[in-house]
Amino acid sequence: MLFRDSAATVAAESLSGALFLRMTEQFAHVHGHKPGSSEVRSWERSIPLLANALDDAGLGQVEMLLEYGLPLNSKRADAVLAGVHPETGLPSYVVVELKQWSSAEPDDDDPSLCRIDAYARPVLNPVDQVRGYCEYLISFNGALAEHPERVSGAAYLHNATQFGVNGLFEAEQDQYGQLFIGARRGEFIDFLRTKLGTESGASAADELVNGKIGPSKQLMAVAAEEVREREQFVLLDEQRIAYRTVLNAVHRAKQSDHKEVVVVTGGPGTGKSVIALSLLGELYRQGTPALHATGSSSFTTTMRKVAGTRKRAVQNLFKYFNSFITAERNGLDVLICDEAHRMRETSANRYTPASNRTGKAQVEELIDAARVPVFLLDEHQVVRPGEMGTVAEIRAAAAKKGLHCQVVSLDSQFRCGGSETYLRWVVRLLGLEPGGPVAWEPDGKMQLMLADSPHEMEAFLNDRRSHKYSARMSAGYCWKWTKKVPPGQALPADVVVGEWARPWNVFGDRAVNGAPPAALWATDPAGFGQVGCVYTAQGFEYDWSGVIIGPDLVWRGDHWVTDRTASKDPVFKKSTPDADVDRLIRNTYKVLLTRGMIGTVVYSTDAETREKLRELAGAPARGR
Repeated sequence: MLFRDSAATVAAESLSGALFLRMTEQFAHVHGHKPGSSEVRSWERSIPLLANALDDAGLGQVEMLLEYGLPLNSKRADAVLAGVHPETGLPSYVVVELKQWSSAEPDDDDPSLCRIDAYARPVLNPVDQVRGYCEYLISFNGALAEHPERVSGAAYLHNATQFGVNGLFEAEQDQYGQLFIGARRGEFIDFLRTKLGTESGASAADELVNGKIGPSKQLMAVAAEEVREREQFVLLDEQRIAYRTVLNAVHRAKQSDHKEVVVVTGGPGTGKSVIALSLLGELYRQGTPALHATGSSSFTTTMRKVAGTRKRAVQNLFKYFNSFITAERNGLDVLICDEAHRMRETSANRYTPASNRTGKAQVEELIDAARVPVFLLDEHQVVRPGEMGTVAEIRAAAAKKGLHCQVVSLDSQFRCGGSETYLRWVVRLLGLEPGGPVAWEPDGKMQLMLADSPHEMEAFLNDRRSHKYSARMSAGYCWKWTKKVPPGQALPADVVVGEWARPWNVFGDRAVNGAPPAALWATDPAGFGQVGCVYTAQGFEYDWSGVIIGPDLVWRGDHWVTDRTASKDPVFKKSTPDADVDRLIRNTYKVLLTRGMIGTVVYSTDAETREKLRELAGAPARGR
């Protein structure tokens, strides 16, 4: 959080003009950049009105936690009010979403979305927004997990009149989401008095802040329940907008023989696959014909195994991008294309019969296959030559067919402990954003450690596993891979660094001497002990990630040097331009360095590179 104190103190700090200066300084310290003008305006205009409302209600001792960071992601609630319930005497919390809107109206298709003049696209109804925050806190903060009745949610539109926002009251309201407006300020004050007493809220705030943070719901661990039984994930803000955008497009398609394209774009850990799985589960339960497709053998195989356990109908929901060459036009209601950055120029390969070689682009095949084709992608995760899934390509293909294309951007970070600081450190480290590498400053969300040897890395990760955390080791593709192992023999130790040697993950779809097939390396506990590559790690996450940076990327002087001769990746041909190889190798390490949910341990095989990493990061990977 950026600031915490009693409502009376917040009101006084606001009146003196000191509050927003202190919050601005703290924001810059935590996030590494200045806050946007709209955030500063909110601190100047909205927070004082909330503090004054508490003061007027006689609740000056209630504790205000401002810009409260939700656990394990980068979202922030405007304010969490902590106090004592006036009837039970137990801790009580109110999550408040503040809006300066004077007018807004519900979206024609969906009251959980709304439209305001300042934005070209629909935004989430603030009632649904604050409800999501409450549900998320209950899911991940131990202080609330066993006591969900202790938290309430309120959206306070302090500039709004009844006439200006009357339609927003159509949204469902409950304990976790209620709507209040400035024109009826007395109702908001009455509400606060029912949830919070006059006593000090400092102890209740301590309990919330110190609440044990629950582990993230890893995608594969809940896939089966998500698809077959009930919704498992709490979608927040733009995630829910993306989810609703697709469901509304499906509704329009059914109602009026309509077809449109939806693109959801965002970086690693912004929740694209969670949205895809949530959509598939909801559509499956509705009986709406829908399929999930990727270009990743690992991801699709894992989904078939985990989500489709003992149920063939569910296994058949998961396909590959090249499965739709001969698909009937609009034969599906919805096709969810996850990891769409891995689309190829064409679905045809050397095994494709001549009769199926249509010359049609893969993106066109996927658009043609469904009434509502949905593409979820990250343009910076392209790691192979020939992968071409971009927003521009999809827009162009849709326009060629005269189809409307909606794009929803995801910004919030859920992977890497929700640490935007860590993700920014990685992209700056690898030169994927301008400005050069920066020193790592721990933010309390993600742990970064360096290993002096692969022995040290493996020992540390094994220690984490002994404490019930998941862990994997991965590396750049810098060692030859023995792909054919005779029956009964162990995997050969292809990855050799000095005296340390370990096998690559299994190549192929059969287990070898207890080691899982390639597609299950990231999710099967037996995957530890083999070294994964970008093709088996991409799309997955685990608690602790060990990354070996090989000789294909080394630091020399003041910049990175990529050495294509050190790469053993067979996808790089002599015809692949140096610039493409450079970009793809850096993208590869970005993928590997962003798989960990709790922490990442890094080792480089190159001495000068290790020295540079020590200068930037420092913390050694020692056993705990």
